Amino acid sequence: MLLACGADHRTQEASVSPDSPTIALVTSRPQLETGLDRDLPELARSLGAAGADVATVAWDDPRVDWERFDLVVIRSAWDYSERVAEFVAWAGRVARLTVLANPASVVRWNTDKRYLEALAAAGVPVVPTRYLAPGDAVEIPDDGAFVVKPASGAGARYAGRYEKGAYEDAVRHIERMHGEGLTAMVQPYMPRIDETGERALVYVGGRFLHAIQKGAVLAPGTAYDDEKMPHPDLRPWQPTAAELALAEQALAAVPGTPELLYARVDLVDGPEGDGPCVMELELVEPNLFLGLHEGSLSAVTEEILVAAA
Repeated sequence: MLLACGADHRTQEASVSPDSPTIALVTSRPQLETGLDRDLPELARSLGAAGADVATVAWDDPRVDWERFDLVVIRSAWDYSERVAEFVAWAGRVARLTVLANPASVVRWNTDKRYLEALAAAGVPVVPTRYLAPGDAVEIPDDGAFVVKPASGAGARYAGRYEKGAYEDAVRHIERMHGEGLTAMVQPYMPRIDETGERALVYVGGRFLHAIQKGAVLAPGTAYDDEKMPHPDLRPWQPTAAELALAEQALAAVPGTPELLYARVDLVDGPEGDGPCVMELELVEPNLFLGLHEGSLSAVTEEILVAAA
């Protein structure tokens, strides 16, 4: 059994037999303290009610015996972007002991947003992106508004929106990231976000589950180091045929065609309304927005139990 401690929240709402699957739902210490991941307790309760032996644990808790679990599911390890190398190494260790969802190879690939280059090379329409690693010459576009953010980031951390000509402010932003060893991404601001927002298509067990729409995250004038609301104006969304086709094209381009327990494909409209493009492909710890769609919680519960069998 796991050592009972603040980072081990066990859920056993149904009688647990020796044959019950043992499942770890992985979060971070800040999430355990704040409870911002509203899906997490509901998912734990649902799995427990279905007869699983469930523990909610922080990924970096050294007391956790990962080998005792039949399945380890990464859910809200939202502090990973501040310790990417450590997190990727942790995923590799866990995958050698038990089944990790999503797989360690996916974690390694998807924690660096340079995966957008691979998607583009595979013919997937993506937001145009320039990468500036520490030591690279800083080049800023001069043809319109643009966004600067880190290549390893979550929750809009260190993301900033700049209007045309805001060269000095953007350079200071990039220099700050370079000083912390981060690679910067520079992208044109996709103006239709202000009108049509972002859409996130969620897949579970390889099948489309549901979609949401949210408003623009980066309001004009918001400083890059301000805390931001990552999912403003959240609402259910019925995806178009073009959005579904693009999401499936992006998922098909993941190297090695791994089995994915969950995936979220974040889309925005092109600058001229010329169809959707991929902003991000979230395969590590995406919010799945289970509370917005009736039936989604039970569907995810069922897929996790199948993966743990």
